[in-house]
Amino acid sequence: MKSSSLPRRDFLRNATLLAVGGAGISLPATSARAIERIQRVGGPKFKFSLAAYSYRDLLTGSQPVLTLHDFVDECASMNLEGTELTSYYFPENSSGEFLRDLKRHCFRLGLDISGTAVGNDFCHPPGEKRDQEMASVKAWIDRAEILGAPVIRIFSGHAHEGQSEQEAQRLAVEAMEEACHYAGEHGVFLALENHGGLTATADGMLALVRDVASPWFGVNLDTGNFHGDDVYGELVRLAPYALNVQVKVVVRPADGVSRPSDFRRLASILEDVGYRGYIVLEYEEDEDPREACPRYVEQLRQAFLT
Repeated sequence: MKSSSLPRRDFLRNATLLAVGGAGISLPATSARAIERIQRVGGPKFKFSLAAYSYRDLLTGSQPVLTLHDFVDECASMNLEGTELTSYYFPENSSGEFLRDLKRHCFRLGLDISGTAVGNDFCHPPGEKRDQEMASVKAWIDRAEILGAPVIRIFSGHAHEGQSEQEAQRLAVEAMEEACHYAGEHGVFLALENHGGLTATADGMLALVRDVASPWFGVNLDTGNFHGDDVYGELVRLAPYALNVQVKVVVRPADGVSRPSDFRRLASILEDVGYRGYIVLEYEEDEDPREACPRYVEQLRQAFLT
């Protein structure tokens, strides 16, 4: 796969230069390499959603308190525009009938399915485990297409025992390009989250974003997953490539002290790049999410819309 991915990157780069060389033309997002800033028009526009991961303790266990349909009802009660339906909480081997019924339920309540999210590790070497990871992601691309979910949050993975960071990155890039090719055939974007491992820093994220050549690829910007000295500075570097934004209510920088997220500062970062899309609350703290999430949704609206 490596020998084929390099020519594809070269082809995309050369085609871009031929199309716009010296003309000063802004490229549409669909023709740009992943490293290009997403070209947006019309100024920033924010819509709001809630990640099902926020209700994880209510959606799991031997006797879950809520179903995904119940979670959708909760999102509607908060007057959200969307609902993010994390893959972890779907019935195993969810049928097309179940997916279409869930889509129907969301539509009747006036909710977009803003996206879904999978857990994956693309750093496994060729073999059964890597094949399983790819098959799982492709299966969720199929499901996202049925649901009408425009984007899937993915992970890169991490270096395994005896594996260099360079080798792990090469494997992740090859797998993401394969997955993005399949996703594009189904009209679904894949958004890489800053989630530890290869993506623990903005430098690590950008190294991957620069290498993955696909117009169906971008960043899932998680505001709570950088833990260096300058959390907001790292978010600034990735914001131009964001397809989706998940907001945590705290940040935990290098000093280990948890601080409330500065929602207004996050809004300013996204306004500066003209972000147009979903702001997804992903609540991870200890308070009952049914009490906390409505409050934080209102705080996000105030910070992002005023």
